Amino acid sequence: MSERRRSSESGYPIEGVYTAAHLPGELDSRLGAPGEYPYTRGVYPTMYTSRPWTMRQYAGFGTATESNARYHQLLRAGTMGLSVAFDLPTQMGYDSDDPIAHGEVGKVGVAIDTHGRGVDDFAPRLSFFFVARTTLLEEVAKFRAARRIWARLMRDEFGAKNPKSMMLRFHTQTAGVQLTAQQPEVNLVRVAVQGLGAVLGGTQSLHTNSFDEAIALPTEKAARLALRTQQVLAYETDLTATVDPFAGSYVVEAMTAEIEAAADALMGRVFEYGSSVDAIEAGFQKREIEQSAYQIAREIDSGERVVVGLNRFTIDAEEPYEPLRVDPAIEAAQGERLAKLRAGRDDAVVQRALAELREAASGTSNVLYPMKAALRERATVGEVCGALREVWGVYRPTDRF
Repeated sequence: MSERRRSSESGYPIEGVYTAAHLPGELDSRLGAPGEYPYTRGVYPTMYTSRPWTMRQYAGFGTATESNARYHQLLRAGTMGLSVAFDLPTQMGYDSDDPIAHGEVGKVGVAIDTHGRGVDDFAPRLSFFFVARTTLLEEVAKFRAARRIWARLMRDEFGAKNPKSMMLRFHTQTAGVQLTAQQPEVNLVRVAVQGLGAVLGGTQSLHTNSFDEAIALPTEKAARLALRTQQVLAYETDLTATVDPFAGSYVVEAMTAEIEAAADALMGRVFEYGSSVDAIEAGFQKREIEQSAYQIAREIDSGERVVVGLNRFTIDAEEPYEPLRVDPAIEAAQGERLAKLRAGRDDAVVQRALAELREAASGTSNVLYPMKAALRERATVGEVCGALREVWGVYRPTDRF
């Protein structure tokens, strides 16, 4: 078994040596200048040379009060932006006092209860969410390829004229799935490598996970260290001195072209179903994700894929770690707040607003306006989503092997 990785996570072999012969043809046109089509080198001319990426840490737990304290702690530590983490019931459209939400309130986030337009009318406002893994070279190539694909599709397939429509702007979060509960301090190194890949790939904003991500919600210390990781990258290295430092690299340019071609082929497989929605209903995307996850799990179990501290370089006795614990009383407190809210509103007005939302959902009307109206009358998240579930039902993914 090789001690070092010889293939990408996508399964493509990585050559031991790359030369000019590996560079794709018409490299200059494939690259362009930073801030110019096809935006391979970045969506802005100066990128980080004028200002670093936005350090946008994702956080939230317990009630809004506890989350607000964590946000203030992060702001004092120097974060540039905040991203609110909602708990699972909120994400799924259930109120904190719904029986299905029992035991989950506040656990992994804070609890809170067009048609016919030209592409240039809305595309400049689109942004995307990516993950960064520890496979540094492949991650850098992935981000560069994504910008190129988006620019080409928007211009050639959708007829965009506005350059901003062709700019793929994205936020990146480091891959928590790669972090381990065993020897959790090693995760600090993993996150640093993941964050480095995102920065070298030209992300607009970045969240770096805490080293205790695989154990529980981050402690205050762990959250601060996650932010400090970005600050070291931004202020103690020369990453911000020049734009797209890997441009022209034999290996990165070859991998960028390879990923672009593979992504085009994968999209072609989606279109064979007719559309993305058709492919979802057929279970294509779910099946691809599951197969990839299964393959990675098999490689880890067999030792073919080394995970330091998990299947290699282990220790006999782990040091105890005290994670952040969410007070179970939060769930009862949230239920009391909801009861007080319902008692203080005009229920007839709320029910009328929810009926209008159901009516809009039953036809082709824009549901956002009646949704806003219902929320304005103090309808809860669970009530609004419940009205939509009554009309649309609940998605059940297709299992096909």
